[in-house]
Amino acid sequence: MSGHITTVAGVAVDTRHWIGGRRTASAGTFSDVSPIDGAPLGEVARGTPADATAAVAAAKEAFPGWAATPRAERARILRAIADGVDKRVEELAVVETTDNGALLRSHRRGVMPRVAHNFRFFADHLLSLGHEDFTTHAGGGAHENHVSWDPAGPCVLITPWNAPLLLATWKVAPALAAGNTVVLKPAEWSPLTASLLADIAAGAGLPPGVLNVVQGYGAEIGDTLTADPDVRRISFTGSVRTGRRVAASAAAHLTPLSLELGGKSPLLVFADADLDLAADLAVEQYDNAGQVCLAATRILVEEAVAEEFTRRLTEKAARLRQGDPRDEGTDIGPTIHPRQLARIDGLVRRALVSGARAVIGGHRHAERYYAPTLLTGVAQDSEIVQEEIFGPVLTLQTFTGATGAQAEAEAVRLANDTRFGLAATLVTGDPERARRVTAQLVAGTVWVNCFYVRDLRAPFGGSRHSGVGREGGTWSFDFYCDLKTTVTGPKGWQDHG
Repeated sequence: MSGHITTVAGVAVDTRHWIGGRRTASAGTFSDVSPIDGAPLGEVARGTPADATAAVAAAKEAFPGWAATPRAERARILRAIADGVDKRVEELAVVETTDNGALLRSHRRGVMPRVAHNFRFFADHLLSLGHEDFTTHAGGGAHENHVSWDPAGPCVLITPWNAPLLLATWKVAPALAAGNTVVLKPAEWSPLTASLLADIAAGAGLPPGVLNVVQGYGAEIGDTLTADPDVRRISFTGSVRTGRRVAASAAAHLTPLSLELGGKSPLLVFADADLDLAADLAVEQYDNAGQVCLAATRILVEEAVAEEFTRRLTEKAARLRQGDPRDEGTDIGPTIHPRQLARIDGLVRRALVSGARAVIGGHRHAERYYAPTLLTGVAQDSEIVQEEIFGPVLTLQTFTGATGAQAEAEAVRLANDTRFGLAATLVTGDPERARRVTAQLVAGTVWVNCFYVRDLRAPFGGSRHSGVGREGGTWSFDFYCDLKTTVTGPKGWQDHG
């Protein structure tokens, strides 16, 4: 590391803040460490409340100009950002993998191209976003109604560590497209690609102050960002505990917010299911070392096929290769941080003491890795079933009934019996059953005979403790804009002819 520049796998990353179109250092720094081997990656600016306030002020100053920028020009710049991402896919992939431990091949082939797609999608959607015009007949005349989406103002976007750049751009792209300015606060465990995004955006011609990046600990600058009276929107992805704090902070100024707070999603497997497909979908839940908010970690299997399903799942899981995520043959990488690894291990150990049985796994694989785990013999009200683990740990429970309807009812009861409601996955060979069960599941997204297919045109979000609000497509513009209705009466115009 030289000055404020750190080099990660040959890629130079400036670890200072990006505020008002220039790099800004903090009085202090914090160490960023790779989860792969614990190697230090560099010292990152440790934001202070003054830094947070300066970033919001820069966003506020830049807002009028960006909000007034024509839609076509905003869209052009967003597409230029996408082009910049495309040109640096390899650099972004290598830095992201080194910083957060997810698979390099996934970043190269899927994640970084999707990052570019996020910008292109919202650029295109902005240009296709129509205005709703309609006529109201009242008082003997026709009144014209016009609905518009007006940019809201500075937005604070707080993102998690499990998919840093992808989740950041799900927020940044629609916020910018809508005409807002942004303060992005990335997670301190994986901060580096947010800094590279600032460079790419500046190179694409995004005006100074439109996108600001403040690094640091949420406990030290989060309240300053979310309680600032000049902030007009807050979007947060993270834990329920921190989400409550964000919501309480935003309440002081009634700042609209979107919260995605994770889940404890079920995977329902009925006796008429394709069991190979069901087992494949279950194995997918180990992706990113289980550090996925949407992961269906609670497997609910109809009793008649539970033994055969378990056999197929364990055989497929046994073929997973755990190790260095930079290796092409690796399927599961490390847990991002020793603190998270200790949390996973504690949850599993307490479950085993309480009577659960580890069909596979149930232990650390190495210093920074947790073995893919499947637990049976778990009670519905147990901690391991009710609490989000965020690790490669699945639980398996069975359901049954004297009739098909009773089996469906029991499956739905178990599926809905947590405080979360983010997603659910259903595997069945009966389309009518799929419709019946889906209608009863408490979830923002339900996948039937598939998993993790997300179209940006669809709304995304959760209910209960999984969050507040929806984003995606028009729903993003609804959130990041102030909707305005203008009603014009039939009389009152002066003759200027």
